[in-house]
Amino acid sequence: MDYLQINRVNSLNGKIKISGAKNASLPLIAMTILAKNSVKIKNLPHVADINTLLKLLSNLGAKCDRENNPEITTVDTSSLTQTKATYDIVKTMRASILVLGPILARFGHCEVSLPGGCAIGQRPIDLHLKALEQMGATIDIQAGYIVATAPDGLKGCHIIFDKITVTGTANIVMAAALADGKTTITNAAREPEVVQLCEILNKSGVQIDGIGTAILTIHGTSGKLLDINEFCVIPDRIEAGTYLCAGAITKSELTLTNVNAAHLGAVLSKLEEMGSKFTITEDTITIHPSDIIKPVKVVTQEYPGFPTDMQAQFLALATQANGTSIIEERLFENRFMHVSELQRMGADISLNGHVATVNGGTKLSGTDVMATDLRASSALVLAGLIAEGTTAVHRIYHLDRGYDSLEKKLQNVGAKITRLKE
Repeated sequence: MDYLQINRVNSLNGKIKISGAKNASLPLIAMTILAKNSVKIKNLPHVADINTLLKLLSNLGAKCDRENNPEITTVDTSSLTQTKATYDIVKTMRASILVLGPILARFGHCEVSLPGGCAIGQRPIDLHLKALEQMGATIDIQAGYIVATAPDGLKGCHIIFDKITVTGTANIVMAAALADGKTTITNAAREPEVVQLCEILNKSGVQIDGIGTAILTIHGTSGKLLDINEFCVIPDRIEAGTYLCAGAITKSELTLTNVNAAHLGAVLSKLEEMGSKFTITEDTITIHPSDIIKPVKVVTQEYPGFPTDMQAQFLALATQANGTSIIEERLFENRFMHVSELQRMGADISLNGHVATVNGGTKLSGTDVMATDLRASSALVLAGLIAEGTTAVHRIYHLDRGYDSLEKKLQNVGAKITRLKE
């Protein structure tokens, strides 16, 4: 098993190219199930979750190729024959549930193992299942599998999500794309990743109204498969936010390339509150950090609010602020597992339910710490950059699920970080 060894660095300097967004790539790969043609995808990140989903599609009979050209991944689902997503793959990644909607819409039946993934709290899929039932599907849970059937095809209807769900919105949008009639989703997720999915489907012959709003209307093709042209995955806003925090916490000027600042409004706003300034172009962001990091209050919310996937990184940054910061997590009930590891490094953090109080200005000391989920692992890396001595971040298979070449990108801007074997 690999781990990262990090030594304190005085400053970083240079450029970091942002990879394609993992959270956009996953539904877009699942979307290829709706295509009658071979689909070329540019800018897929090289991370474990992407490889897992491509393997899942391959097991179902699809042909997936990213070896001949690492810059372009080709996915051909015309040969897809199986409709059962087995536990051995689904257990490693909750996003595997994204194949449920498109497979059911295309074949009229589907079996998907109940999902696994990061242990950051309950992420129930009942909203997905309830919506599919409204569309005419019959759903049973049998021996740990979701067994869904719709022999007469899915029917358009009006779906109101009780709470905003990103994967739920993506799943139902894909299911509705091949459904018979018009489907309206109220309280839909507005994340850029959902927007890109809708935009590509819209260009592929599925009329979708309200893209980017909380009410989506999808005009189904009544089972007609789509002709999906080559597309490029949007930049990863969470990866970008993480490297902006690296600049802020080390008080270093960094330039991010291949990035979309419009997707980072809440993150940039909070970093400005903490004293950073930015130079922004069409596809770059340069952070000009302050010598004094100001305390901040952060409340995680659905997009366009502050992303829960940036909470851990800001908590690490807040340990170096000149004052007390309040970090409130409203989306997941078990997403403060990184706090105990940061405390081991000397951070002064107290937890009260879903609120963390961070007393800043503490000197952190390098030690052995353990990553508990994807974003927690990046927070520990940030802390290691400014901790005295040596930090060893273990269980970085969490990190590899969502960050493309993190240690190499940080090495290129001067970080003392090395991947080693246990």
